[in-house]
Amino acid sequence: MRRFAPIVFVAVLVFAGGCAKNSSQSWEDVKTAGRYMQRGVDALWGKDYESRMLTSDEEFLGPYDDDFIPLRDSDLRNQFAATDSALPQPKGIPGEKGIPALGEFYIPPDALRALFNPVHFETDDHVVREKAEIAALIQLASHLKKNPKMYLVIEGHTDERASASYNMALGMRRANFVRSFLVKNGVDLNRIYTVSKGKEHPLAVGHTPDDWKSNRRSEFKIYQK
Repeated sequence: MRRFAPIVFVAVLVFAGGCAKNSSQSWEDVKTAGRYMQRGVDALWGKDYESRMLTSDEEFLGPYDDDFIPLRDSDLRNQFAATDSALPQPKGIPGEKGIPALGEFYIPPDALRALFNPVHFETDDHVVREKAEIAALIQLASHLKKNPKMYLVIEGHTDERASASYNMALGMRRANFVRSFLVKNGVDLNRIYTVSKGKEHPLAVGHTPDDWKSNRRSEFKIYQK
C-alpha cells in the first residue's frame, strides 16, 4: 500500500479542488491535503517521521537569528542600498599636510579608556542599538568637542562568518555609522577616520555565539597634537 500513497493524496487534492469554488471549507480541505501530500511522497521512498499540522506561525521552527548570515556579497549591497546618505570624507589625508599617519594613532591611555570603550553590533547589522552604548557615544562626542586637537580612527570589526570581502564591507559600514553618529552630535568630521578590519582581528578566538558577539564591534584609536 505504501507505494500508492502519493496517488491517494493527489486524489484528495483533486476532489477538494473541484469543490473549492463552492465553499471556504472546501478550500481549507485543499490546503490541508497539500500539507500532508509531502508525507505520502516521502513514504513512497521509505522515509518515516512524525508529522502534524501547524496551528500557528509560532509553531514553525526556522533558523535561529544568531546562526543566520547572508553568504553572497550581493546580499550586502542590497541590504545597504537604502541607508543614510554617507558623510563626506575628511579633507586631509592621513600622513600628509600635518595630518597624523594611521600608524601614529594609538590605543587610548588608561585615564581615557572608559570614554573609548568598543561598541557592538548584532549579526549583519551596522547600527549601534544598545542604549548604554549610544549614551557612551554621546559622552565621547562631548569629549571630542572639548578637545579639538584630538584625532580619531574608528575600526570596524566583524565575526568570522561569511566571506572576507563581505566582512570588509560590513566592517566599514559599522565604522562609518559610528563616525556619522559622532558628527551628528557636533564633532568635526575632518578629525575622524574610518578603517575596516573585517574578520581578521578577533578579540575572541572561539566559535560560539558569545565569541561572535564580542568580535562584532567598533574600536577606537586616537592621536592628540
